[in-house]
Amino acid sequence: MAQKNQIANQSTVTQFLLMTFSDDHDMQILHFAIFLSTYFLALVGNCLIVVAVILNYHLHTPMYFFLVNLSLIDACVISTTVPKSMAISLTNNTRISFSGCVTQVFIVVMCVTAELATLTVMAYDRYVAICHPLQYRLIMNWDACAQMAAASWISSVMHAVLETGVTFRLRFCASNIIEQFFCDIPQLQKISCTDTKVNEQLILILGFIVDSFMFVFIFVSYGYIFSAVLKIPSVQGRHKAFSTCTPHLAVFSLFIITAVFSYMRPKALSSPTLDLISAVVYTVLPPVLNPIIYSLRNKDIQEGMRKIPLKIKKLIA
Repeated sequence: MAQKNQIANQSTVTQFLLMTFSDDHDMQILHFAIFLSTYFLALVGNCLIVVAVILNYHLHTPMYFFLVNLSLIDACVISTTVPKSMAISLTNNTRISFSGCVTQVFIVVMCVTAELATLTVMAYDRYVAICHPLQYRLIMNWDACAQMAAASWISSVMHAVLETGVTFRLRFCASNIIEQFFCDIPQLQKISCTDTKVNEQLILILGFIVDSFMFVFIFVSYGYIFSAVLKIPSVQGRHKAFSTCTPHLAVFSLFIITAVFSYMRPKALSSPTLDLISAVVYTVLPPVLNPIIYSLRNKDIQEGMRKIPLKIKKLIA
């Protein structure tokens, strides 16, 4: 699996070694091909959503504004982890600098937090649209949307600064081998030669507070939403209301289950293979599946994507 190398007779680590998926050259090429196709699908899917929303005026609504934010976050998080892993498979050079590792941790934490915050705001948007339709434009005006988006990003940056700071206050003086394909906080804690109890408790406390608040908020919002939808007399009206909610619920469920399993599962359930699978699931799977989920369930997005060539042709002309 990973190259074995320890830094001896050295007080601090200046670089880390990331994990390779296999020592076999053919398997490394296979890994590169799989990750390349996955990365391509994620970038194309998320970029298509962004372009479709920007070019189609009828999609300039709060729901699609936050969807664009979600797509940008997904593109950012997968671009932070996957390209480096692909380069390792091609060059067999597993080294990553200390500053590079800090950057990876910061961006991943920031993007994961921003995605959770954005999904929560999107639940509020659906709640207002379905439960208070006559007041929707008043409540979800563009100033309010900008403030909610800014609050999501600012809180995400603050959380990332805190998590990154407490992680890299640890000393790494025995091993520099990270048993993961990117710099992941739990794996960094494992190779630290200082006590990590405070860090582990901080992740659990922050994770419990943030995840619980977001989960309860979304759960309550959808409780009101489903109650209001069931009161709609026409079947077509109920179907239309549900169709705007199911993609968001599917994306949120996928994200929260994988993220919680990766960061908050008991140590007894930890193993190199399981850690690898869980990391791939929460950093790679959502950016790939989110555009597919929204595209399959949203006719407006489908129509907007079909119009992209025509819109671009008009812009060029």
